[in-house]
Order: sequence, then structure tokens, then C-alpha cells
Amino acid sequence: MRLVGIARDGGVVAGSLADDGGTVREIAPLADFWADPARHLAAEPTGAPRPVGEVELVPPVLPGARVVCIGLNYLKHIAEGSFSGEPLPEHPTLFARWTASLTVGDAEVPVPVDEDGLDWEGEVVAWVGETLVDATPEQALAAVVGYSTFNDITARRAQKLTSQWILGKNADRSGPLGPMVPAAEVGDLRDGLRVQTRVNGETVQDGRTDQMVYGVGETLALVSRTMTLHPGDLLATGTPSGVGYARTPPWLLQPGDVVEVEVDRLGVLRTTVVAGRTA
Repeated sequence: MRLVGIARDGGVVAGSLADDGGTVREIAPLADFWADPARHLAAEPTGAPRPVGEVELVPPVLPGARVVCIGLNYLKHIAEGSFSGEPLPEHPTLFARWTASLTVGDAEVPVPVDEDGLDWEGEVVAWVGETLVDATPEQALAAVVGYSTFNDITARRAQKLTSQWILGKNADRSGPLGPMVPAAEVGDLRDGLRVQTRVNGETVQDGRTDQMVYGVGETLALVSRTMTLHPGDLLATGTPSGVGYARTPPWLLQPGDVVEVEVDRLGVLRTTVVAGRTA
């Protein structure tokens, strides 16, 4: 199964996208799905197949979901950027995205007016499927219900205006998110899924998830000791080395550029960069 959201009058419905991406079948209203995701993932979708071109796909994310992101989680990425040479923190660097910043594959992402371009950050998102309170790493990892390809597209100028990263990480439509693939079909990220990012066909990032410093279970457990995590919350696990701002000279995405993030077992997430924003 590849879980997506389908926009309908009055809300969003969880849907199952066919492996070829051509059709989608409704599963349940999104709130009902996240009330018992394991049950819905185990059942066959009952809705009739509909061509993807006849529906509006949206992220299958609840409005109240939290999107927690790890900022620095691959040693080579830490070494290439502004934090090179600093001691490795005991705990992960975390920041937040609002759900309003998320979009889907094949969406157009605009460059904010004061930016020289946008930066790519291909990575994996883990989806929480059970309530977590003061969880152990083992409990937290077992609660992960699925994974998605993600591009944490960043407005670098805005990110560096202050000591907090939230502004640069929440530009309009800057969080393309692929369909959720059930955890049982993906396996353990510690076994090493390949994460690649391409810009206009050129490979710019090539890493593996077994290179992460902070694991999914450990990070979710840490978060759960301060705030309760609920089904439908997301953890963006960080990006490998190869981002644009750290290059000489810097290389940022410009209108017309096409960026693709490909992750083993999760598929390809494609995004086009455009100029300007619309209200």
C-alpha cells in the first residue's frame, strides 16, 4: 500500500495509491484512518479505483499533527556546513514544520522574494502510528507505522536570519512529501536505505540511512519524554551531505529546476521550482 490523501468537499480522505501511480482507491476519512492506522493498513480498500488525474492528492496529514525534524543527522552533512568542527551534540538538533508547509510530489515550489534560490534536502520521514508517552527507543520504533520520501526544501537566507531555523524551514509548499509506505514493507532504516537527490538529472546527494547519528526510535523516545506523540505525527530524519549552500560556489534551486529525491522501497519524489507566490 502507498497511503495518500484525497481532497474532498469538507475534508480529506485517506487513499491507497496503486503501485504504478495511475489510480487511487479511498480507504476512510483521514481522522478515522489515523484513529486506527494498523487496522486500515491491514484491510483491503473498499473504494472503487479512480484515475489520479480526476482527484486532488494532498498529504495524508491531520491538521493538528506535529512535524518534528532532525536538523543535523549525518556526519558528512554536519562536516560540510556551518557547524563543521563543533562537538557532536549528545541530543539531536530538532526544529518544527507546520503542516501548512507540506505538499505532495509533482507540486510546484515557489522561491520566496528575498531568496537567491532554494536548497534541497532529501530525506526520509517516519510516521507515528501509536500514542507515545515516556517511551523507550524500542517502544517508539515499534510504533512507527510507515515511512515516506521527503524533501526538506530550505530558504537559506531566512534560515540564517535568526538563531532559530523555523522561518527558513516553512516557506510556502516547501515540504514535498511522498506516499506513506507501511513499515512492514520498508524494514529497519538501520539496515541502510539509499537516499539520493538529483537536480535536473544530476546526482547531488547519495547517502544511506544506516549513516544516521540519531536513530528513529531514540529520537521519538526523546521527544515523547516532553510531549505526547499521537498517531499521524511525523519525524523528518535529516539529510545526507551534498546540500547546495555548502558548495563552492553555492548552488541553489532556480525557477525551472526539477529536483528528485529517491529512496529505496519508498520511490521517487519529484518537485519543480517556480518563481513567485500566489495568494
